[in-house]
Amino acid sequence: MLSDCYPPRLGGIETQVRDLGRQLVAAGHEVHVFTATPGAHRGYGLRNVELTQDHGVSVHRVTLPLPFGLPVNPLAPALVREELRAFDVAHVHMGVVSPFATALADLALELRLPTAITWHSVLSTPALALVRRLGTPGRWVDQGAALSAVSTMAASLVRQATEREVPVAVLPNGIDLTAWRPRGVDPSGQSPGGPSGPGGSSGPGRVRIVTAMRFAPRKRVRPLLGMLRQVRDSSPERVSATVFGDGPLLAAAQLQSARDSGWLDLAGRVSRPELASAYAAADLYLAPTHLEAFGIAALEARAAGLPVVAIASSGVADFIEDDVNGLLAADDADLVAAARRLVADDALRQRIRAHNLATPPDQQWPHVVGQALAQYELAAERRRERAR
Repeated sequence: MLSDCYPPRLGGIETQVRDLGRQLVAAGHEVHVFTATPGAHRGYGLRNVELTQDHGVSVHRVTLPLPFGLPVNPLAPALVREELRAFDVAHVHMGVVSPFATALADLALELRLPTAITWHSVLSTPALALVRRLGTPGRWVDQGAALSAVSTMAASLVRQATEREVPVAVLPNGIDLTAWRPRGVDPSGQSPGGPSGPGGSSGPGRVRIVTAMRFAPRKRVRPLLGMLRQVRDSSPERVSATVFGDGPLLAAAQLQSARDSGWLDLAGRVSRPELASAYAAADLYLAPTHLEAFGIAALEARAAGLPVVAIASSGVADFIEDDVNGLLAADDADLVAAARRLVADDALRQRIRAHNLATPPDQQWPHVVGQALAQYELAAERRRERAR
């Protein structure tokens, strides 16, 4: 597995690469991750590769002493060339800008390794134009790589970037349902105390909105805070909101939202169990991002039973069906209207919550691991075809 980013760096690609690696190990495979992300102790070496273990996954940190721990290393192909020859398949994990993964994808294909390449980010209009100009995805297709992306929307953009009539599979992010499903909930979605218990605040009590996000510009922090204020203005006595997460914009957002402290909490980063507990006590999840390749936090909220309000054109639409397990919106105004509808309609929230708890999402790890292995087999078949 070849990825610019890996924990302890924070982000969706990092956690998904880590979790997929662990799941593949649990399924009986030998997994090695090559990354340019330094470890917690920042052990760098100009011509070293630091090897550590992560729950059975061998992590090769091929790092340079760059400012802010940037995951970039132009020396990496020379350093790992001989090691890569030993593997059966290379799985490359791409973001919008992934110099390390791009270089190692080229190396894996040069070494004639079966190579699967997955995009975890949206190729926005400028990025799509640049990628087309560089011709990288098309070249990889011509060399036999199997391409995928984490959602239908992201896959359509990768297909455009190849400028070829080739299939681009959807290889979604995965989730451990047991980590997010609330305890003490029966199959109908009711908590032990009935609808007024945790996760079901029908009646005159507060409606608790929750969001989890990285506080970065592309996640639309400021528009989210504005939308939450608009939702609360419609029911000021009922609505409270908590936004979890960390990032470069957190301090500024906390300063700007100081006047909202009575009902809005920017809670920072918390552990997975703490976030799962917060979801169990909340009533709906608001996902504000338009250019969302997948939306793992929204899937986690949906697994916890929460109705999810999201943009219909985003990757979230792969696992949220309008008026079934959430509400899909065309734009920000529509997001606000949908959230207001859920705040006002206790029966709608309860119906969606019951459905979400009784109907697990397809993106559970056993299914996703099977899809990943299918991509590896496809990459191997394409390599055999080229060798004939």
